[in-house]
Amino acid sequence: MSRGSSSGRNPRGNNSNFGGKPSGSRSGQGGKPGTGGKTGGRPGSGSAKPYGKPADSKPYGKSAGAKSGGAKPAGGSAKRNTSAARKNSERAFSKERFGNSVPSNYARPTQRARAQARAENQAARMEHGELQDGIRLQKAMANAGVASRRVCEEMILEGRVEVNGSLVVELGTRVDPAKDSIHVDGMRIQLNKAARYYVFNKPKHVMCTMDDPEGRRTIADYFKNEHHSQRLFHVGRLDYKTEGLLILTNDGELANRLQHPKYEVPKSYLVQVPGPLPRSVGKQLREGIKLDDGWIKVDDFKLIDQSPKHVMVEVTLHSGRNRIVRRMFDAVGHPVERLVRVAIGPIQLGDQKQGIIRSLGNQEVGHLMKMVGM
Repeated sequence: MSRGSSSGRNPRGNNSNFGGKPSGSRSGQGGKPGTGGKTGGRPGSGSAKPYGKPADSKPYGKSAGAKSGGAKPAGGSAKRNTSAARKNSERAFSKERFGNSVPSNYARPTQRARAQARAENQAARMEHGELQDGIRLQKAMANAGVASRRVCEEMILEGRVEVNGSLVVELGTRVDPAKDSIHVDGMRIQLNKAARYYVFNKPKHVMCTMDDPEGRRTIADYFKNEHHSQRLFHVGRLDYKTEGLLILTNDGELANRLQHPKYEVPKSYLVQVPGPLPRSVGKQLREGIKLDDGWIKVDDFKLIDQSPKHVMVEVTLHSGRNRIVRRMFDAVGHPVERLVRVAIGPIQLGDQKQGIIRSLGNQEVGHLMKMVGM
């Protein structure tokens, strides 16, 4: 595999928009999200627009174009095709419904960085020769659903692809999907066909475990087929009365990193408490309060809705301590009436209905891996 430089690029931030009534689709599918019900999500909100592009959007990559052996298209048609290809190559997995709502501030390599990488690629090829093992890089990318093979070639030439941390700007590089890591626009693409990633909207009064000795409902009751065929890890826990977003996967490394305090993965919750709620409570939670197990503060506090009897707020924090949100509001004298987790990092609950499972898209998985340094 050719080696190169990964200099000349800026890191991408991670922002998320939260909320919306939980509604959704059938188990394991993206599907069209349905309209919201009264269970889960943000009470009293209107129906949300579905993620991503409409279902009738064009397939990945360029259009099929003229058949082999036909006459060359006219100049105007060729320009349109070139423009369409350039548009399609703007973002990896751009045709997926989920994940496109995550803003991207990825900065492509400068011309100097691409020139340096090209020189290093050529020097490595002259020193080690052409590698014959593995498959071509653009084929591996296309197999992972990034885009069509032709658009993947354009991405490589534009300096948007890294292999094992090295920038690749020339065609001909071969990779081993079982060993090599490939990043497109700073986002890792998933090459392991056996890896599974799910997001589940947990209802209230469901145990966050695969088995309960007291016979209460567990998440295993919703993952019967998946749980028997593969070992799934749930990323973090939600207590018996808490609702909302839960990620499950058989990728142990990703599950461990998402829960590790080192990576400070943000989690957002909608919290309903008795009203009225003084403004000083938000300031107090931002500045920090002391609990039995130490100091804690929220990263963000936002008022969503209020009435004389109830107040709805959204809080974001990166702590994974047990029942931390409930304990924080107990400490300020406003016990939680209802608690719904609506986001983990870039993954949002959106319109997914309670009790529904869907598979994470390639772009969503890529953003999660990027967040934890994979």
